[in-house]
Amino acid sequence: MIRELMHDPLFLAKPSQPATKEDAHIAKDLVDTITAHSEECVGMAANMIGESKRIICFLSDKGYQVMFNPEIIKQEGAYDTQEGCLSLLGGPRLAKRYKKIKVEYQTQDGKKRLQTFEGWTAQIIQHEIDHCNGILI
Repeated sequence: MIRELMHDPLFLAKPSQPATKEDAHIAKDLVDTITAHSEECVGMAANMIGESKRIICFLSDKGYQVMFNPEIIKQEGAYDTQEGCLSLLGGPRLAKRYKKIKVEYQTQDGKKRLQTFEGWTAQIIQHEIDHCNGILI
């Protein structure tokens, strides 16, 4: 189901709770919502649709990928950039990102995964994990 976007900065600034297999319906809504906003959005966290759960969805070379409870465990190559966000009003804001990250996460069925990302995809994931942590750019 396509959900309405959350714009309340107080809600968005709260760290999200861990996700479980029972939150699979939230992941489906997240994919449906990001797909509906594909012209202007490449990544989305569950709190952007009003769910305080550690779930992100992002566009990768394999299509939309979903991660439960993502954590960055290694980062290399810091740089400064500007990013926009569908949940935040106003123009792009400054953000510090890393060119290469290693992420530990779970699949929707609870299996642990470890994956390395670089470039644009790494930047998207960092933005969405910031959402899970209650960090607003």
